[in-house]
Amino acid sequence: MIFWIVTTALALAVSGLLALALLRRKTDAEPPAAYDLRVYRDQLKEVDRDLARGVIDQGDAERVRTEVSRRILAADAQLQRQLKDGGRQGPGNAILAAALAAVLVLGGAALYRHLGSPGYDDLPRQLRIDQAGYLRETRPDQAAAEADMPPRPDLQAPDPQYTELMDKLRATVAERPDDLQGHVLLAQNEATLGNYSAAWRAQDEVIRIRGDQATSADFAELGEMMVLAAGGYVSPDAEGALAQALTMDPRNPVARYYWGLMMQQIGRPDVAFGVWDRLLADSSADAPWRAPVEARMPELARLAGVDYQPRPAAAPATLPGPSAEDIENAAEMTPEERMDMVRGMVDGLEARLAEDGGAPEDWARLITALGVLGQTDRAETARQQAEAAFAGDAAALATIAAATDRAGIGQ
Repeated sequence: MIFWIVTTALALAVSGLLALALLRRKTDAEPPAAYDLRVYRDQLKEVDRDLARGVIDQGDAERVRTEVSRRILAADAQLQRQLKDGGRQGPGNAILAAALAAVLVLGGAALYRHLGSPGYDDLPRQLRIDQAGYLRETRPDQAAAEADMPPRPDLQAPDPQYTELMDKLRATVAERPDDLQGHVLLAQNEATLGNYSAAWRAQDEVIRIRGDQATSADFAELGEMMVLAAGGYVSPDAEGALAQALTMDPRNPVARYYWGLMMQQIGRPDVAFGVWDRLLADSSADAPWRAPVEARMPELARLAGVDYQPRPAAAPATLPGPSAEDIENAAEMTPEERMDMVRGMVDGLEARLAEDGGAPEDWARLITALGVLGQTDRAETARQQAEAAFAGDAAALATIAAATDRAGIGQ
């Protein structure tokens, strides 16, 4: 309340000073007619001096005196009118003064209610940063966050046969704690069922088993499952997984999305805006995180004090595929002929990559296709060649590792 009293008093004081300047009489200003009178009187004296020196004759002197006297009378009448009307102010200045006071008082209050935080003390930037750091250090861990989660609504019961398979998978994984493929399948299927707590624990085992071979994508997936298990809250445990993912691949989009979310949650909208702005610049139009990020960016920019301009979507990556003619011809083939065509396309891709190299997505496509064809030896060879070609490129290695999983070959 004191704040509003003080600010209103200051606004009224400023308004009063401006209104006084508009309404007060200018008594110290000389009317123009008074100056004209002095000039005309000086002209009469000059006529007398010219007549005494013989510059003009008596007739010319009389004519000049008559004309100057006429002008003196007109100027004197004008001076009297100016003196009479000088103390009166028209209604325009009063209206302007009232409008000015209303704008300063009411407009200032409305602007503060929109931009400020009534009832809160001033928070300097460094203090806000310190508060965010304290919140980051003291926020609940993953276990506490999951314990505080409200009961989830009943999900649709899965097919009984699927439930039976999941029970067998859980039992098998429990008996074989170092089975990589089993833990990968368990993490994926637990996440599909919405059992995110069980999913991230299975994913944690995947990372343990892979050891030094764990990729940025593995850690990003672990962090995402932790966030989903905590209802969208990024815990210190999830932060650790995301940090590891970004250390291995600073461009990992999943880790960047959740890192921005964490910064928003701890009170650092400035950092969150920068993370998500760069993420949007690198994301295609169909990226799954693009819509939720774009929806939050205007408010995030306002909190960060940034003039936000929406980012255009990056061009989606495209991979070569069969032509329309290939598809039309395949429709007329026997199953054996179609399989031969597929093998021919795979052989051609393998030969091109071996000779000219290619993008990580091309290698991933080759590894996956060889795995589907059951040619695991060739898929393993392609994996080794791809990893050698992209040694040190965490993002490319993550793409190749994902294809290796899909192909079902060991690492």
